[in-house]
Amino acid sequence: MFTNKRNTRTIRLLLMGGVVSTPLFYIAAIIQSFTRTGFDIRRHAISTLTLGDMGWIQSANFFLTGLLAVCAAIGVRRLLRGRIGGTWGSLLIGIYGIGMIMAGMFRPDPGLSFPSGAPAEMPTSMSGHAALHSVAFFTAFICLIAASIVFARRFAVQGERGWSIYCIASCILAPVLIMIGSSIASWIGVIMGCAGIVAFGWVSVLSARLRAEALQV
Repeated sequence: MFTNKRNTRTIRLLLMGGVVSTPLFYIAAIIQSFTRTGFDIRRHAISTLTLGDMGWIQSANFFLTGLLAVCAAIGVRRLLRGRIGGTWGSLLIGIYGIGMIMAGMFRPDPGLSFPSGAPAEMPTSMSGHAALHSVAFFTAFICLIAASIVFARRFAVQGERGWSIYCIASCILAPVLIMIGSSIASWIGVIMGCAGIVAFGWVSVLSARLRAEALQV
């Protein structure tokens, strides 16, 4: 009994990483968006906050979010081992976490006058580190879309229709917002940020749901 209780506490602690990951990421990003000179959320993606003298803050934000997501993935694996979502669901969330860490390690190219001294236009070519940033970020998004499909199936099998619909809605809305943000020049930061809220927020909501489920095991 003691071992089971200790295991449950560990799982809930790991899943708490997923619960807090999205709120912490966006609190830090919003504070920076209002305090970083020259940054305009209507023109600049949140990722560009990694640039400049204070860019290390957003890089650390990506890194911390990724680590918390990896913790959540381990918690999902331990809770759902041998059940739907235990293998692919946890793996995909874990890759998302690694992708966020990589996105923090490699920065996008400066442009649109941010940071100070950057060209006034978007870069005409992409550097190697910017390409790695983009690959890592979009890999993270794709993995979350796939993970939401995995859990949509899990909840459907369990007869939890509302949760299944929520997962499906998340995997549809997030990429639609990304496509919209990629195709227009204005409000890119807001639209991409909303896509992140949908996708990253799904991890937090799912983690909270599974934390409650852990008490029933």
